[in-house]
Amino acid sequence: MSHTYQFKYIIIGDAAVGKSCLMLNFIDKRFRAEHDLTIGVEFGSKIIDAEGIKIKLQIWDTAGSESFKSITRSYYRSAAGALLVYDITRKDSFNHLSEWLNEARFNGNPSMAITLVGNKYDLEDSRVISYEEGLRYAKDNNLGFLETSALSGHNVNQAFVDTAQAIIEKINSGTIDLTSQNAGIIVKEKIVKPKVTKEGCCKG
Repeated sequence: MSHTYQFKYIIIGDAAVGKSCLMLNFIDKRFRAEHDLTIGVEFGSKIIDAEGIKIKLQIWDTAGSESFKSITRSYYRSAAGALLVYDITRKDSFNHLSEWLNEARFNGNPSMAITLVGNKYDLEDSRVISYEEGLRYAKDNNLGFLETSALSGHNVNQAFVDTAQAIIEKINSGTIDLTSQNAGIIVKEKIVKPKVTKEGCCKG
């Protein structure tokens, strides 16, 4: 399937918040209850439609453990978008968000679009982080925000699409330099706008 853009994404956050499960649900529409901790990075890709534009997402799911941070830092540099994930049932994963956000903003490009994702929405009875807390953190840090469930699929696709739409807005506003190798964007097809011609124009 042809596409207009190719965007590089990274998924970041503490270990065991469901980053790999989110990517698996997004790409394959399935859930794996038993999932080994990610070692280094895992890769996946999928073409989506955002505002009528076909976009191929290249997604790098990064390890959340401290021992792999030196490896995963290099993946920030040329990412156009990021999903910053926490577990709504784990206060520590929410408390560590600023650490992850600082890593992304220090090592990544300044125009990166970041969406905050509160995962495990299906475990509502075990929730310790309210929706309002997540929304407040997102607003305070200029992030997109939504809650997801990698188990049920709730808002999973939307998290990736919302991030793509934020990137498109940055492209349209000129915030992103498409010629930069660190933008994390490849233009595959030019968007051709129909030319308006005036009658009676001089012949060449």
